[in-house]
Amino acid sequence: MAATVDALLPLSFLEAVRTVDRPIDDPDTEFVDELRNKRLGLSDTVQAQIRRYSDLVRRGQRLGADEAAGIARLIGRRPDAEAVFRAAGRYLARQAYGTLAPSTRRIAGALPGLLARPLVLRQVRRLARRYFGGTVRRVGGSLLLEVPHPITTPVAPADAGCAYYEASFRELLRLLARTEGAVEHVKCTTRAEGGCEWRVEWRR
Repeated sequence: MAATVDALLPLSFLEAVRTVDRPIDDPDTEFVDELRNKRLGLSDTVQAQIRRYSDLVRRGQRLGADEAAGIARLIGRRPDAEAVFRAAGRYLARQAYGTLAPSTRRIAGALPGLLARPLVLRQVRRLARRYFGGTVRRVGGSLLLEVPHPITTPVAPADAGCAYYEASFRELLRLLARTEGAVEHVKCTTRAEGGCEWRVEWRR
């Protein structure tokens, strides 16, 4: 596991927990105090940590991977862990996409696929390296995302932790390349395959 991670990772975990745990009814009802005692995402501790991580993200600072893994471990114990990790992955992708210059986002979306492909691939590689600690490479008609030391996979049951990277990779490609293709999980650390790897068709 890497020594540090971008603060956006733990922020994405807690933002997803807060979203999932938020009551559907009017949040100003008399039941909110009771809900806060029962739902992690509504607790004062989570709100304080969200503020802390948001500040770290604004300042471009990183933090220990163990701290992020500890939050992922808590999520992994939930019955809805996979849904929370998927929501967190989409949140991370949208925030990462937002760090790109407006001109880059505009050009990537406006150019024909053949012309936009080098620009999109360059940005996907850069964001994957920064936020996933991974690499993206093109193999034939596919893109492969490889993450040697995923934060969420070792601390969540089955494929729940892997869903975080899958959802984030898919959302990032949707935003940058306007693609909606399925992402296939082809290698996994839980199967002792030396890291996790995801594949998506690259025909833009």
